[in-house]
Amino acid sequence: MFDLISQYHTRLLDAFWVTIKLTLYSGLFALIIGTFVAAMRVSPIPVARFLGTTYVNIIRNTPLTLIVVFCSLGLYSTLGYRLAPSGPNDIAENNYRFAILGLSVYTAAFVCESLRSGINTVPFGQSEAGRSLGFTFGQNLRLVVLPQAFRAVIAPLGSVLIALTKNSTIASAIGVGEAALLMADMNEKEAAALNIGAIFALGFVILTLPAGLFFGWLAKRFEVAR
Repeated sequence: MFDLISQYHTRLLDAFWVTIKLTLYSGLFALIIGTFVAAMRVSPIPVARFLGTTYVNIIRNTPLTLIVVFCSLGLYSTLGYRLAPSGPNDIAENNYRFAILGLSVYTAAFVCESLRSGINTVPFGQSEAGRSLGFTFGQNLRLVVLPQAFRAVIAPLGSVLIALTKNSTIASAIGVGEAALLMADMNEKEAAALNIGAIFALGFVILTLPAGLFFGWLAKRFEVAR
């Protein structure tokens, strides 16, 4: 195993760096989209609630592989939408960005549900107090409800981020050079499937275990006292 690590150390570092970037970018966009959809799901406007609920139900019940492949083959190859300018590496760059798009859209549904559960923990009287001060729905959500909701769901959001790290391996389906693609390449060239699997399992443990411990500490540090 150590011989393989020594032989492929540069490619391993590059592949896991791509995995980290996929996780961070997708996590950021998923948080933005998920927060917006969660606001729609608790909105007093029936159409907004319907659209938010439809988005969550459709995306959560659609395989992630299908979403990522659709972004690449459907939006990029068939419809011609591009997320990167033309250049010598435009196919790889577009696939990388469409992988982020697919991961973000998929993960946003789970962010939305985690955040909505946090919104439901905020005492109703506080929302009523905001409305009595003349806050609009948006102001009440932004200034009163969401700050408490985020504190209540730090641990669940951490679990979503860890799941996103592991889900990033789906990006290999459209040729993004992250860890899973390198693992497949190594399995084709080396007759050491068990060692290769151990290397990548260890790599993902190194990525996800500190994140889990950090979010656990953060949840205790900022938990809402009731």
